[in-house]
Amino acid sequence: MYDTIIRNAQILDGFGREPFTGDIAIQGDRIAAVGSVSGPARSEIDATGLSACPGFIDVHSHDDGAFLRYPGMEFKLDQGVTTVVAGNCGFSAIPANPDADAAAASGGILAGLTDEFTDLAGYFDAVLARGPAINNMMLVGHNTVRTLVMGMARREPTLAELDVMRGHVERALEQGACGFSSGLIYRPGRWSDTEEVAELAAVAGRFDALYATHMRNEGDRLLDAVDEALAIGRTSDAHLHISHHKAAGPANWGKVRASLTKVDAALASGQPVTLDVYPYTAGSGRMIEYFDLDNPSEELARVIRIASCPAFPEYEGRSLTDLAAEGDTTEVSLVKQILTAPKGDRTLCIQFIIDEDDVRTNLAHADMMVGSDGIPELKGKPHPRLFGTFPRILARYVRDQGVLSLPEAVRRMTSLPSATFGMDGRGTLREGSFADLVLFDPAVIEDLATYDDPQRAPAGIDRVFVNGAVALEQGRHTNSGTGKMLRFRRSHHGA
Repeated sequence: MYDTIIRNAQILDGFGREPFTGDIAIQGDRIAAVGSVSGPARSEIDATGLSACPGFIDVHSHDDGAFLRYPGMEFKLDQGVTTVVAGNCGFSAIPANPDADAAAASGGILAGLTDEFTDLAGYFDAVLARGPAINNMMLVGHNTVRTLVMGMARREPTLAELDVMRGHVERALEQGACGFSSGLIYRPGRWSDTEEVAELAAVAGRFDALYATHMRNEGDRLLDAVDEALAIGRTSDAHLHISHHKAAGPANWGKVRASLTKVDAALASGQPVTLDVYPYTAGSGRMIEYFDLDNPSEELARVIRIASCPAFPEYEGRSLTDLAAEGDTTEVSLVKQILTAPKGDRTLCIQFIIDEDDVRTNLAHADMMVGSDGIPELKGKPHPRLFGTFPRILARYVRDQGVLSLPEAVRRMTSLPSATFGMDGRGTLREGSFADLVLFDPAVIEDLATYDDPQRAPAGIDRVFVNGAVALEQGRHTNSGTGKMLRFRRSHHGA
Protein backbone atom coordinates (compact mmCIF):
# COMPACT_ATOMS: atom_id res chain seq x y z
CA MET A 1 0.00 0.00 0.00
CA TYR A 2 1.29 3.45 -0.94
CA ASP A 3 1.37 6.20 1.65
CA THR A 4 -0.07 8.80 -0.74
CA ILE A 5 -1.37 8.93 -4.29
CA ILE A 6 -1.75 12.30 -6.03
CA ARG A 7 -4.20 11.91 -8.89
CA ASN A 8 -4.91 13.84 -12.08
CA ALA A 9 -2.06 16.33 -11.75
CA GLN A 10 -0.41 18.19 -14.60
CA ILE A 11 3.04 16.74 -14.06
CA LEU A 12 6.14 18.85 -14.70
CA ASP A 13 9.03 16.44 -14.24
CA GLY A 14 11.78 19.03 -13.79
CA PHE A 15 13.57 18.27 -17.05
CA GLY A 16 11.85 21.01 -19.05
CA ARG A 17 9.53 18.65 -20.90
CA GLU A 18 5.90 19.49 -21.56
CA PRO A 19 3.51 18.55 -18.75
CA PHE A 20 1.29 15.48 -18.90
CA THR A 21 -1.69 14.42 -16.85
CA GLY A 22 -0.96 11.61 -14.46
CA ASP A 23 -0.70 10.24 -10.94
CA ILE A 24 2.15 10.23 -8.43
CA ALA A 25 2.59 7.60 -5.72
CA ILE A 26 4.65 8.30 -2.61
CA GLN A 27 6.05 5.57 -0.36
CA GLY A 28 8.14 6.63 2.60
CA ASP A 29 10.42 9.47 1.54
CA ARG A 30 10.50 8.50 -2.15
CA ILE A 31 8.40 8.74 -5.27
CA ALA A 32 7.27 5.17 -5.91
CA ALA A 33 5.50 5.59 -9.25
CA VAL A 34 4.61 8.24 -11.82
CA GLY A 35 2.00 7.93 -14.57
CA SER A 36 -1.12 5.81 -14.21
CA VAL A 37 -1.03 4.49 -10.67
CA SER A 38 -3.34 1.75 -9.42
CA GLY A 39 -3.60 0.20 -6.00
CA PRO A 40 -4.61 1.41 -2.57
CA ALA A 41 -3.07 4.25 -0.60
CA ARG A 42 -3.46 5.53 2.94
CA SER A 43 -4.46 8.89 1.47
CA GLU A 44 -5.39 10.19 -1.96
CA ILE A 45 -5.30 13.76 -3.26
CA ASP A 46 -7.30 14.89 -6.27
CA ALA A 47 -5.00 17.38 -8.01
CA THR A 48 -7.32 18.17 -10.91
CA GLY A 49 -6.47 21.67 -12.14
CA LEU A 50 -3.15 21.72 -10.31
CA SER A 51 0.42 21.35 -11.53
CA ALA A 52 2.82 19.05 -9.71
CA CYS A 53 6.57 19.51 -9.88
CA PRO A 54 9.69 18.86 -7.83
CA GLY A 55 10.15 21.11 -4.81
CA PHE A 56 11.85 24.37 -5.68
CA ILE A 57 15.53 24.79 -4.84
CA ASP A 58 16.72 28.19 -3.63
CA VAL A 59 20.37 28.25 -4.71
CA HIS A 60 21.18 31.52 -2.96
CA SER A 61 20.02 31.70 0.63
CA HIS A 62 21.40 33.07 3.87
CA ASP A 63 19.40 30.62 5.97
CA ASP A 64 22.31 29.25 8.03
CA GLY A 65 20.98 30.81 11.23
CA ALA A 66 17.33 30.62 10.19
CA PHE A 67 17.40 26.84 10.48
CA LEU A 68 18.14 27.33 14.18
CA ARG A 69 15.87 30.34 14.80
CA TYR A 70 12.95 29.36 12.58
CA PRO A 71 13.15 25.58 11.98
CA GLY A 72 9.63 25.66 10.52
CA MET A 73 11.07 27.75 7.66
CA GLU A 74 7.58 29.00 6.87
CA PHE A 75 8.78 31.77 4.55
CA LYS A 76 10.37 29.15 2.28
CA LEU A 77 7.69 26.46 2.46
CA ASP A 78 5.02 29.02 1.58
CA GLN A 79 6.81 29.51 -1.76
CA GLY A 80 7.15 25.81 -2.51
CA VAL A 81 10.85 25.77 -1.62
CA THR A 82 11.91 22.39 -0.23
CA THR A 83 15.71 22.83 -0.37
CA VAL A 84 18.10 25.74 0.00
CA VAL A 85 21.81 26.31 -0.51
CA ALA A 86 23.14 28.31 2.43
CA GLY A 87 26.58 29.72 3.23
CA ASN A 88 26.55 32.19 0.35
CA CYS A 89 28.46 35.47 -0.18
CA GLY A 90 31.38 34.24 1.89
CA PHE A 91 29.34 34.03 5.12
CA SER A 92 28.64 30.55 6.49
CA ALA A 93 27.69 29.00 9.80
CA ILE A 94 30.95 27.09 9.73
CA PRO A 95 33.74 26.96 10.65
CA ALA A 96 32.79 28.49 13.97
CA ASN A 97 34.26 29.56 17.25
CA PRO A 98 31.41 29.23 19.78
CA ASP A 99 32.99 31.99 21.88
CA ALA A 100 32.86 34.52 19.02
CA ASP A 101 29.88 36.60 17.93
CA ALA A 102 28.92 35.25 14.51
CA ALA A 103 26.27 37.93 14.12
CA ALA A 104 28.81 40.70 14.62
CA ALA A 105 31.19 39.20 12.07
CA SER A 106 28.48 39.02 9.43
CA GLY A 107 26.50 42.12 10.35
CA GLY A 108 23.50 40.06 11.37
CA ILE A 109 23.32 37.94 8.22
CA LEU A 110 24.20 34.90 10.34
CA ALA A 111 22.07 35.83 13.34
CA GLY A 112 20.88 32.87 15.37
CA LEU A 113 24.04 30.78 15.47
CA THR A 114 23.97 30.10 19.20
CA ASP A 115 24.86 26.42 19.49
CA GLU A 116 28.25 25.04 20.48
CA PHE A 117 29.32 23.63 17.12
CA THR A 118 32.60 24.23 15.32
CA ASP A 119 32.29 22.38 12.01
CA LEU A 120 29.72 21.29 9.43
CA ALA A 121 28.97 17.98 11.12
CA GLY A 122 28.22 19.77 14.39
CA TYR A 123 26.08 22.39 12.66
CA PHE A 124 24.07 19.72 10.87
CA ASP A 125 23.48 17.92 14.17
CA ALA A 126 22.29 21.14 15.80
CA VAL A 127 19.85 21.82 12.96
CA LEU A 128 18.52 18.27 12.83
CA ALA A 129 17.84 18.34 16.57
CA ARG A 130 15.27 21.06 15.88
CA GLY A 131 13.38 19.10 13.23
CA PRO A 132 13.87 21.38 10.21
CA ALA A 133 10.98 21.70 7.77
CA ILE A 134 13.14 21.75 4.62
CA ASN A 135 16.48 20.49 3.32
CA ASN A 136 19.77 22.37 3.47
CA MET A 137 22.96 22.15 1.41
CA MET A 138 25.91 24.20 2.62
CA LEU A 139 28.79 26.19 1.18
CA VAL A 140 31.79 27.16 3.31
CA GLY A 141 32.39 30.91 3.28
CA HIS A 142 35.61 32.80 2.69
CA ASN A 143 34.70 35.74 4.94
CA THR A 144 33.90 33.37 7.78
CA VAL A 145 37.10 31.39 7.37
CA ARG A 146 39.24 34.52 7.06
CA THR A 147 37.66 36.15 10.10
CA LEU A 148 38.27 33.03 12.18
CA VAL A 149 41.94 32.91 11.19
CA MET A 150 42.88 36.57 10.66
CA GLY A 151 40.16 38.67 12.23
CA MET A 152 39.67 41.88 10.27
CA ALA A 153 43.30 42.20 9.23
CA ARG A 154 43.68 44.32 6.08
CA ARG A 155 46.59 42.39 4.61
CA GLU A 156 47.58 39.24 2.82
CA PRO A 157 47.62 36.09 4.92
CA THR A 158 50.92 34.58 5.89
CA LEU A 159 51.67 31.17 4.43
CA ALA A 160 50.79 29.64 7.79
CA GLU A 161 47.47 31.49 7.94
CA LEU A 162 46.63 30.49 4.39
CA ASP A 163 47.35 26.89 5.29
CA VAL A 164 44.99 27.06 8.29
CA MET A 165 42.27 28.59 6.09
CA ARG A 166 42.82 25.87 3.53
CA GLY A 167 42.37 23.28 6.27
CA HIS A 168 39.03 24.76 7.33
CA VAL A 169 37.75 24.69 3.76
CA GLU A 170 38.96 21.14 3.26
CA ARG A 171 37.28 19.91 6.45
CA ALA A 172 33.95 21.42 5.42
CA LEU A 173 34.16 19.81 1.99
CA GLU A 174 35.10 16.46 3.51
CA GLN A 175 31.98 16.71 5.67
CA GLY A 176 29.71 17.39 2.71
CA ALA A 177 29.80 21.10 1.79
CA CYS A 178 29.09 21.61 -1.90
CA GLY A 179 31.72 24.27 -2.40
CA PHE A 180 33.47 27.44 -1.33
CA SER A 181 31.80 30.86 -1.46
CA SER A 182 33.20 34.37 -1.52
CA GLY A 183 31.77 37.81 -0.92
CA LEU A 184 34.45 40.10 -2.27
CA ILE A 185 32.48 43.30 -1.78
CA TYR A 186 32.25 42.59 1.96
CA ARG A 187 34.71 42.77 4.79
CA PRO A 188 37.12 41.05 5.18
CA GLY A 189 36.90 39.49 1.71
CA ARG A 190 37.45 42.85 0.01
CA TRP A 191 40.95 42.92 1.46
CA SER A 192 41.96 39.62 -0.16
CA ASP A 193 43.66 39.41 -3.52
CA THR A 194 42.78 37.13 -6.40
CA GLU A 195 45.57 34.69 -5.57
CA GLU A 196 44.32 34.12 -2.02
CA VAL A 197 40.80 33.37 -3.18
CA ALA A 198 42.04 31.10 -5.96
CA GLU A 199 44.21 29.14 -3.51
CA LEU A 200 41.18 28.42 -1.33
CA ALA A 201 38.85 27.78 -4.26
CA ALA A 202 41.36 25.20 -5.48
CA VAL A 203 40.40 23.07 -2.48
CA ALA A 204 36.87 22.99 -3.86
CA GLY A 205 38.33 22.16 -7.26
CA ARG A 206 40.00 19.06 -5.83
CA PHE A 207 36.58 17.90 -4.62
CA ASP A 208 35.02 18.66 -8.04
CA ALA A 209 32.87 21.17 -6.12
CA LEU A 210 31.81 24.77 -6.69
CA TYR A 211 33.26 28.22 -6.29
CA ALA A 212 30.23 30.48 -5.75
CA THR A 213 30.95 34.19 -5.70
CA HIS A 214 29.41 37.52 -4.87
CA MET A 215 31.86 39.23 -7.19
CA ARG A 216 34.15 42.08 -6.25
CA ASN A 217 32.10 44.63 -8.16
CA GLU A 218 28.60 44.60 -9.64
CA GLY A 219 28.62 48.20 -10.83
CA ASP A 220 31.16 50.29 -12.73
CA ARG A 221 33.70 47.46 -12.79
CA LEU A 222 31.30 44.57 -13.35
CA LEU A 223 33.14 43.24 -16.39
CA ASP A 224 36.50 43.31 -14.59
CA ALA A 225 34.89 41.38 -11.73
CA VAL A 226 33.54 38.78 -14.15
CA ASP A 227 37.03 38.37 -15.61
CA GLU A 228 38.42 37.83 -12.10
CA ALA A 229 35.72 35.28 -11.25
CA LEU A 230 36.33 33.37 -14.49
CA ALA A 231 40.08 33.41 -13.85
CA ILE A 232 39.60 32.02 -10.33
CA GLY A 233 37.37 29.30 -11.73
CA ARG A 234 39.99 28.33 -14.31
CA THR A 235 42.91 28.49 -11.88
CA SER A 236 41.15 26.52 -9.18
CA ASP A 237 39.53 24.00 -11.54
CA ALA A 238 36.26 24.57 -9.67
CA HIS A 239 32.81 25.00 -11.19
CA LEU A 240 32.19 28.75 -11.13
CA HIS A 241 28.80 29.94 -9.97
CA ILE A 242 28.12 33.68 -10.16
CA SER A 243 25.68 34.79 -7.48
CA HIS A 244 22.81 37.27 -8.03
CA HIS A 245 24.04 38.42 -11.41
CA LYS A 246 23.23 42.09 -11.97
CA ALA A 247 24.50 45.47 -13.17
CA ALA A 248 24.05 47.90 -10.30
CA GLY A 249 23.23 51.56 -10.85
CA PRO A 250 21.67 53.35 -13.84
CA ALA A 251 25.06 54.09 -15.42
CA ASN A 252 25.65 50.33 -15.70
CA TRP A 253 22.25 49.08 -16.80
CA GLY A 254 22.53 46.86 -19.84
CA LYS A 255 26.03 45.60 -18.99
CA VAL A 256 24.59 42.21 -18.09
CA ARG A 257 24.56 41.45 -21.82
CA ALA A 258 28.33 41.94 -22.07
CA SER A 259 28.79 40.00 -18.85
CA LEU A 260 26.76 37.08 -20.15
CA THR A 261 28.74 37.19 -23.40
CA LYS A 262 31.88 36.57 -21.33
CA VAL A 263 30.15 33.68 -19.58
CA ASP A 264 29.05 32.18 -22.90
CA ALA A 265 32.60 32.39 -24.22
CA ALA A 266 33.87 30.57 -21.15
CA LEU A 267 31.20 27.90 -21.56
CA ALA A 268 32.15 27.49 -25.21
CA SER A 269 35.76 26.91 -24.13
CA GLY A 270 34.66 24.11 -21.80
CA GLN A 271 34.74 26.00 -18.49
CA PRO A 272 31.79 25.12 -16.23
CA VAL A 273 29.90 28.30 -15.29
CA THR A 274 26.40 28.87 -13.95
CA LEU A 275 24.59 31.86 -12.45
CA ASP A 276 21.58 32.86 -10.41
CA VAL A 277 19.32 35.91 -10.24
CA TYR A 278 16.54 37.22 -8.02
CA PRO A 279 13.46 38.63 -9.81
CA TYR A 280 13.43 42.10 -8.29
CA THR A 281 14.87 45.51 -9.13
CA ALA A 282 16.20 46.07 -5.60
CA GLY A 283 18.98 44.39 -3.71
CA SER A 284 19.42 44.14 0.03
CA GLY A 285 22.21 43.70 2.50
CA ARG A 286 24.29 45.13 5.27
CA MET A 287 24.15 48.90 4.78
CA ILE A 288 27.63 49.65 6.09
CA GLU A 289 29.19 47.63 3.25
CA TYR A 290 27.81 49.98 0.60
CA PHE A 291 29.03 53.33 1.93
CA ASP A 292 32.34 55.05 2.51
CA LEU A 293 31.55 56.94 5.72
CA ASP A 294 34.10 59.61 4.87
CA ASN A 295 32.29 60.34 1.61
CA PRO A 296 28.87 58.60 1.37
CA SER A 297 27.39 58.38 -2.11
CA GLU A 298 24.45 60.76 -2.40
CA GLU A 299 23.20 58.94 -5.48
CA LEU A 300 23.04 55.62 -3.62
CA ALA A 301 21.57 57.16 -0.48
CA ARG A 302 18.62 58.44 -2.51
CA VAL A 303 17.57 54.89 -3.48
CA ILE A 304 17.94 53.35 -0.01
CA ARG A 305 15.10 52.01 2.09
CA ILE A 306 15.70 50.78 5.65
CA ALA A 307 14.80 47.13 6.25
CA SER A 308 15.94 46.64 9.84
CA CYS A 309 17.72 49.11 12.08
CA PRO A 310 18.49 48.27 15.72
CA ALA A 311 19.53 51.87 16.45
CA PHE A 312 16.46 53.54 14.92
CA PRO A 313 13.63 51.00 14.59
CA GLU A 314 11.26 53.84 13.70
CA TYR A 315 13.15 54.14 10.40
CA GLU A 316 12.26 50.59 9.32
CA GLY A 317 10.23 50.45 6.14
CA ARG A 318 11.07 54.08 5.28
CA SER A 319 13.19 55.55 2.50
CA LEU A 320 16.07 57.84 3.37
CA THR A 321 14.57 60.43 1.02
CA ASP A 322 11.28 60.54 2.94
CA LEU A 323 13.05 60.54 6.30
CA ALA A 324 15.32 63.37 5.18
CA ALA A 325 12.37 65.48 4.00
CA GLU A 326 10.54 64.96 7.28
CA GLY A 327 13.57 65.72 9.41
CA ASP A 328 14.84 68.69 7.39
CA THR A 329 18.15 66.96 6.81
CA THR A 330 19.90 65.12 3.95
CA GLU A 331 20.10 61.48 2.97
CA VAL A 332 23.88 61.56 3.43
CA SER A 333 23.51 62.90 6.97
CA LEU A 334 21.10 60.08 7.74
CA VAL A 335 23.57 57.52 6.41
CA LYS A 336 26.21 58.81 8.81
CA GLN A 337 23.75 59.01 11.70
CA ILE A 338 22.55 55.43 11.24
CA LEU A 339 25.87 53.77 10.57
CA THR A 340 27.79 55.45 13.40
CA ALA A 341 25.09 54.71 16.00
CA PRO A 342 25.39 51.72 18.40
CA LYS A 343 24.82 48.54 16.36
CA GLY A 344 24.65 50.73 13.28
CA ASP A 345 26.74 48.16 11.43
CA ARG A 346 23.85 45.71 11.77
CA THR A 347 21.47 47.89 9.79
CA LEU A 348 20.03 46.07 6.77
CA CYS A 349 18.88 48.13 3.83
CA ILE A 350 17.13 47.73 0.49
CA GLN A 351 18.63 49.54 -2.49
CA PHE A 352 16.77 50.12 -5.76
CA ILE A 353 19.65 49.75 -8.20
CA ILE A 354 18.61 47.21 -10.86
CA ASP A 355 16.92 47.59 -14.25
CA GLU A 356 13.86 45.45 -15.03
CA ASP A 357 15.15 44.77 -18.56
CA ASP A 358 18.31 43.30 -17.02
CA VAL A 359 16.23 40.95 -14.89
CA ARG A 360 14.51 39.66 -18.04
CA THR A 361 17.84 39.36 -19.88
CA ASN A 362 19.20 37.29 -17.03
CA LEU A 363 16.18 35.01 -16.88
CA ALA A 364 16.38 34.34 -20.62
CA HIS A 365 19.89 32.88 -20.23
CA ALA A 366 19.91 29.07 -20.34
CA ASP A 367 22.19 28.56 -17.34
CA MET A 368 20.44 31.07 -15.07
CA MET A 369 19.01 29.66 -11.85
CA VAL A 370 16.90 31.39 -9.21
CA GLY A 371 18.04 32.47 -5.76
CA SER A 372 16.08 34.55 -3.28
CA ASP A 373 19.11 36.08 -1.55
CA GLY A 374 16.67 36.80 1.28
CA ILE A 375 18.13 37.75 4.65
CA PRO A 376 15.93 36.00 7.24
CA GLU A 377 15.68 38.86 9.71
CA LEU A 378 11.94 38.98 10.37
CA LYS A 379 12.04 42.12 12.46
CA GLY A 380 11.35 45.31 10.55
CA LYS A 381 10.49 45.26 6.85
CA PRO A 382 12.72 42.74 5.04
CA HIS A 383 13.03 42.58 1.28
CA PRO A 384 9.92 40.82 -0.13
CA ARG A 385 12.14 38.36 -1.99
CA LEU A 386 12.40 36.42 1.28
CA PHE A 387 8.71 35.55 0.89
CA GLY A 388 7.91 35.84 -2.81
CA THR A 389 10.78 34.91 -5.14
CA PHE A 390 9.60 31.62 -6.62
CA PRO A 391 5.90 32.43 -7.08
CA ARG A 392 7.02 35.73 -8.63
CA ILE A 393 8.97 33.86 -11.30
CA LEU A 394 5.94 31.74 -12.16
CA ALA A 395 3.47 34.63 -12.11
CA ARG A 396 5.34 37.60 -13.53
CA TYR A 397 7.95 36.10 -15.83
CA VAL A 398 6.16 32.93 -16.95
CA ARG A 399 2.42 33.59 -16.99
CA ASP A 400 2.33 37.37 -17.47
CA GLN A 401 5.39 38.15 -19.58
CA GLY A 402 6.35 34.84 -21.19
CA VAL A 403 10.07 35.31 -20.59
CA LEU A 404 10.21 31.62 -19.72
CA SER A 405 7.88 28.73 -20.45
CA LEU A 406 6.46 26.98 -17.40
CA PRO A 407 8.44 23.74 -17.99
CA GLU A 408 11.67 25.70 -18.48
CA ALA A 409 11.12 27.83 -15.36
CA VAL A 410 10.54 24.67 -13.34
CA ARG A 411 13.73 23.12 -14.77
CA ARG A 412 15.75 26.16 -13.70
CA MET A 413 14.33 25.89 -10.17
CA THR A 414 14.62 22.10 -9.78
CA SER A 415 16.77 19.72 -11.84
CA LEU A 416 19.36 22.29 -12.94
CA PRO A 417 20.24 23.43 -9.39
CA SER A 418 20.05 19.86 -8.11
CA ALA A 419 22.58 18.68 -10.68
CA THR A 420 24.79 21.74 -10.27
CA PHE A 421 24.92 21.67 -6.47
CA GLY A 422 25.21 17.89 -6.16
CA MET A 423 21.84 17.05 -4.59
CA ASP A 424 21.56 13.36 -5.39
CA GLY A 425 18.02 12.15 -5.96
CA ARG A 426 16.37 15.57 -5.86
CA GLY A 427 15.02 18.10 -8.34
CA THR A 428 13.22 15.58 -10.54
CA LEU A 429 9.77 14.04 -10.45
CA ARG A 430 10.38 10.41 -11.35
CA GLU A 431 10.34 7.02 -9.71
CA GLY A 432 13.04 6.69 -7.06
CA SER A 433 13.54 10.42 -6.45
CA PHE A 434 13.07 11.88 -3.00
CA ALA A 435 9.47 13.00 -2.62
CA ASP A 436 10.02 16.75 -2.46
CA LEU A 437 6.97 18.02 -4.34
CA VAL A 438 4.90 21.14 -4.92
CA LEU A 439 1.27 21.26 -6.00
CA PHE A 440 0.27 24.68 -7.31
CA ASP A 441 -2.31 26.38 -9.48
CA PRO A 442 -0.46 28.02 -12.41
CA ALA A 443 -3.42 30.33 -13.08
CA VAL A 444 -3.53 31.62 -9.50
CA ILE A 445 0.04 31.52 -8.23
CA GLU A 446 1.32 34.98 -7.36
CA ASP A 447 3.70 36.66 -4.98
CA LEU A 448 1.81 38.92 -2.59
CA ALA A 449 4.79 40.21 -0.60
CA THR A 450 5.52 43.91 -1.23
CA TYR A 451 8.09 46.36 0.09
CA ASP A 452 5.42 47.90 2.33
CA ASP A 453 4.01 44.53 3.42
CA PRO A 454 6.83 42.04 2.84
CA GLN A 455 5.85 39.14 5.08
CA ARG A 456 2.81 37.97 3.09
CA ALA A 457 2.56 34.39 1.90
CA PRO A 458 1.98 33.92 -1.82
CA ALA A 459 -1.23 32.69 -3.43
CA GLY A 460 -1.65 29.50 -5.40
CA ILE A 461 0.52 26.99 -3.51
CA ASP A 462 -1.76 24.08 -2.58
CA ARG A 463 0.57 21.57 -0.93
CA VAL A 464 4.27 21.02 -0.34
CA PHE A 465 5.81 17.63 0.43
CA VAL A 466 9.28 17.33 1.98
CA ASN A 467 10.80 13.85 1.91
CA GLY A 468 7.37 12.30 1.50
CA ALA A 469 5.58 14.15 4.29
CA VAL A 470 3.06 16.95 3.83
CA ALA A 471 4.80 20.06 5.17
CA LEU A 472 2.28 22.64 3.93
CA GLU A 473 -1.39 21.96 3.21
CA GLN A 474 -3.59 24.75 1.86
CA GLY A 475 -1.85 27.40 3.91
CA ARG A 476 -1.43 25.29 7.05
CA HIS A 477 2.03 24.34 8.25
CA THR A 478 2.06 20.77 9.58
CA ASN A 479 5.39 21.01 11.46
CA SER A 480 6.38 17.69 9.93
CA GLY A 481 10.07 18.39 10.56
CA THR A 482 11.22 16.06 7.77
CA GLY A 483 13.97 18.23 6.31
CA LYS A 484 17.41 16.71 5.86
CA MET A 485 20.95 18.06 5.81
CA LEU A 486 22.38 17.30 2.39
CA ARG A 487 25.92 16.33 1.52
CA PHE A 488 27.46 17.04 -1.85
CA ARG A 489 26.92 14.21 -4.33
CA ARG A 490 26.13 11.72 -1.63
CA SER A 491 22.96 9.66 -1.57
CA HIS A 492 23.13 9.34 2.24
CA HIS A 493 21.54 12.28 3.99
CA GLY A 494 21.07 13.15 7.64
CA ALA A 495 17.67 12.10 8.86
